Amino acid sequence: MGPESEKPFKPVPSEDPRHGGVAFGAPPSRRGVALYHLLRYALWVVTVPYLRLRRRNHRRMPDGPVILAPAGHRSNLDTPLVGTIVPRRLNYMAKSSLFKSPFWTRFLTAVGGFPTERDRVDRRALRCAREVLRRGEPLVVFPEGERKSGPRVQPLFEGPVWLSVLSGAPILPLGIGGSERAMPKGALLPRFRRVRFVFGELIPPPAPLEGWRTVSAAQRAEATAELREILQQLFDEAQAWARSPNPPRQPTEAAED
Repeated sequence: MGPESEKPFKPVPSEDPRHGGVAFGAPPSRRGVALYHLLRYALWVVTVPYLRLRRRNHRRMPDGPVILAPAGHRSNLDTPLVGTIVPRRLNYMAKSSLFKSPFWTRFLTAVGGFPTERDRVDRRALRCAREVLRRGEPLVVFPEGERKSGPRVQPLFEGPVWLSVLSGAPILPLGIGGSERAMPKGALLPRFRRVRFVFGELIPPPAPLEGWRTVSAAQRAEATAELREILQQLFDEAQAWARSPNPPRQPTEAAED
């Protein structure tokens, strides 16, 4: 079954004065693409030697639409570094508070960001996400939501699986290791620590059960639980590679998961 259909999305300029009339979800401009790759190159030159940045299985990143789902979101470094290790121009769902002025809105939009409200269902952000995937571009969604702490992948939002079902795009799981040691919460500058990225196998969207036209809520929940387990394995692998290994899970933790 293909992705569910909807009316074509027409980006409309935001009426919020902080956004300076930007139309979120519009295709990137040539200047925006050039700026993105210029910043990516600059970050690559700086972070590869300083953070001893390394990636594993990055060639699993496909052409066409894909939902990149990173786990181990423990640092403000994660978003720019994910963009550094992936050669394709990425798009991000970013918290709306970052779009606080026309300047920052235009800058963040140029480098692939669009705002989302975290405390409610943001239909505009969801339509922007679906439009990005419809155009065949990659979308980054941190399934744990905001930054977390600790060695365990927290319960996930269903956003990646839901978008995968609606768009037909596969999910590419990604484990991030070492970023919390490199720049923990409250730090102003990164430390000289290893940061590692491990890509998993592509996960196709779940298909409806026989006799059903759509994927059920129970199926989405099951797929999200399976994604969490895969992300935990990738997070553990990346952490071990970064020489900051997660402690083994205790039987009680496994039972609670």
